[in-house]
Amino acid sequence: MDVSPRVIELDGLDALIGALGARGYRVVGPVARDGAIVYDEIAGAADLPAGWTDVQDGGLYRLERREDEALFGYAVGPHSWKRFLFPPRERLTTVRRTAEGLAVEQEPLTEARYAFLGVRSCELHAIAIQDTVFTGGRAVDRSYAARRASAFLVAVNCGSPAGTCFCSSMGTGPRAQAGYDLALTELLDGGHRFLAEAGTEAGAALLAELPARAAAPADLAAALAVTADAEQRMGRSVEDAAELPDLLRRTLENPRWAEVADRCLTCGNCTMVCPTCFCSSVEDTTDLTGAVAERHRVWDSCFSVEYSHIHGGAIRPSARSRYRQWLTHKLGTWQEQFGTSGCVGCGRCIAWCPVGIDITEEVAALRETEGALL
Repeated sequence: MDVSPRVIELDGLDALIGALGARGYRVVGPVARDGAIVYDEIAGAADLPAGWTDVQDGGLYRLERREDEALFGYAVGPHSWKRFLFPPRERLTTVRRTAEGLAVEQEPLTEARYAFLGVRSCELHAIAIQDTVFTGGRAVDRSYAARRASAFLVAVNCGSPAGTCFCSSMGTGPRAQAGYDLALTELLDGGHRFLAEAGTEAGAALLAELPARAAAPADLAAALAVTADAEQRMGRSVEDAAELPDLLRRTLENPRWAEVADRCLTCGNCTMVCPTCFCSSVEDTTDLTGAVAERHRVWDSCFSVEYSHIHGGAIRPSARSRYRQWLTHKLGTWQEQFGTSGCVGCGRCIAWCPVGIDITEEVAALRETEGALL
C-alpha cells in the first residue's frame, strides 16, 4: 500500500473526520470552550478552534486570537487524552443482594472506539508511557487495554509551543516520530493545507480514501520548517534530562525542598493535568436499601495526605515530603520502574499550578545548590 506523504485541504480534513465516524469511531478533538482548549467529541472541522492560540506561563493560561485561521495553532490545554483511556471515575464491579446470596458483576468492557485528532508528539509519548504502566507488566489493566487497542491516533505536529513547553529538551517533540496512525502538519504558507503521513497500515488505508494529492518537495520542506521553528521557540528547557535520576538521588536533603513546600498548596492540580500520572484509589458505595453496592476507581494524587496513609498514620505527612515524592518519582525513580522518564515536557503542571511552581526551575535550583543540606 502506498504510504507516501499526501497533502489534504480543509475539505480533506472534514473527509478524514467523516471517514473515522463511518468506521465506528467516536472522534475526539480540540474545541475552544470555557476559555480553554479542551478535548471533546467533534463532528467536523468546523468544531475545531480556528484562529485561537494559548498563552501560558507559571500559573497562567488564557486564549488569544491569532492573526490567521489555524485550526491547531495552540500548544496544550488542561485536558489530556488520559481522561478517555484512563477515565477519572470508572465503575469496576457491582454487587447485588439476591435470594441466593451476593452476586458480583464485573463491569463489562466498553464498546466505545475512540479516534483522537490533534495528538501532539509529547502526548504520544505520554500515551506510550501509560501503555507501559497499564499493560507492560504482569498485571494488565483490562479496561485500559481494551480502549487502547481500539484507539486511532491522528497526531498533529506542533508549530505553536507555549511559554511552558520544554518537550525538545526531554526528547519528546515537537515532531511526532512514532506511535500514530496518521500525522498531520498544518501549513499556512501558500494556502491552508495539511501534510499527511501514515504511520500504520490502518492510517495508510484511511489516507488513500481522502481527497488528496501527492506531496511536493516544497510541502515536505515546509512541514519540516514548522517543527524546526517550534523547537527554536520552546519556552523552557531542562538541562541534561538523562542525568536527573542521579541528581535527585544526591539532593534528597537539599533545602530547596522546604522552600518549594512553603509555596506548594498540595492541591494536586499538577497531577490531575499531567498526561502520565496514574495514581488512583478505590471507592465503595452502597445504596440506601443495602441491596446494591458498587466499587469505583477514581483518580487520586500523591499530594493527598490520605494517599500515603497506612496503619499508624501517613508516610508523607508534610508538603515537603509529598512534593519531593512527586518530583523524584516523575523525573527519577520512574526510570527504574518503567525505563523512561515520567515527564514529557508538556508544561501543564507549570501553567495550572495556582502558585506557578515551575518544574524546570526546581530542577535547575537543585542542580545549582547541590551539596547544600537542611
